[in-house]
Amino acid sequence: MQIRKAVITAAGKSQRNLPLQTLFDQQGVERSVLSLVVREAVRAGIMDVCIVVAAGDEEPYARLLADDGARLTFVPQTDARGYAHAVFSSRKFVKDEPFLHFVGDHIYVGQEAGGSAKRLVEAAAAEGCAISAVQVTRESLLPFYGTVGGQPVQGKPGLYRVETVREKPTPTEAEQHLVVPGLRSGQYLCFYGMHVLTPAVFEILAGMLQVGPVSLSAALAELAAREQYLAMIQAGQRFDVGVKYGLFTAQLALALSGQDRENVLAQLLNVMAAREMLSPKGAGA
Repeated sequence: MQIRKAVITAAGKSQRNLPLQTLFDQQGVERSVLSLVVREAVRAGIMDVCIVVAAGDEEPYARLLADDGARLTFVPQTDARGYAHAVFSSRKFVKDEPFLHFVGDHIYVGQEAGGSAKRLVEAAAAEGCAISAVQVTRESLLPFYGTVGGQPVQGKPGLYRVETVREKPTPTEAEQHLVVPGLRSGQYLCFYGMHVLTPAVFEILAGMLQVGPVSLSAALAELAAREQYLAMIQAGQRFDVGVKYGLFTAQLALALSGQDRENVLAQLLNVMAAREMLSPKGAGA
């Protein structure tokens, strides 16, 4: 299976400005959030990138990405019908090929030489099926992520055959349906924010969207019932820039994994030392 296209969703009404926010990457270069995501696809060897946007956002996004080396296609989401519909909006771009999919408000930081997406694409090509990146996640974070349940693939550490998918499950629901052999109690496999999907997901979404609003997790649960669908644990970190302090945390992770690590650590220590000196306890010492 060859993956040659990528789809990034960036049309959410409450998140349209997030891809425009800027951070400094590991080399100390200022880039937009969207540029960092596009470059993750390029590092995986994918040059044809579709970005699903709110109508009117095509031009400002195109300016941000002019130097990122990808062939860009912008698809406006004409109806604000949610994330799953945004993915469905890329159907004509994808056609009948498997594709790499990212959400546009996550930053990925890891030690892999080619990036998390490259590892995922290579695994999907080798296994010949859809595969989602997941991360072992503690129970308290379940309200933020889609979560999978399944069984380990024998002889392939870190790979799981997906049996079910639930969108932001409660701890009780997770305990009943999403326990994965080999994980500690209170730990689950939650989505990392990137997937390699087959065109079958569009057929599934087409039927579901005729009935009403649907989550991508529901479509992926149906995908697991129709064909082989795997999950692969990622060792890197994913940062949702749309949550409180999300941009700050993502920037800190990028800085601490980059060439300015020592300088950033020194500045953090200076801030902590100054705070301690200004506290009542420090002032009275």
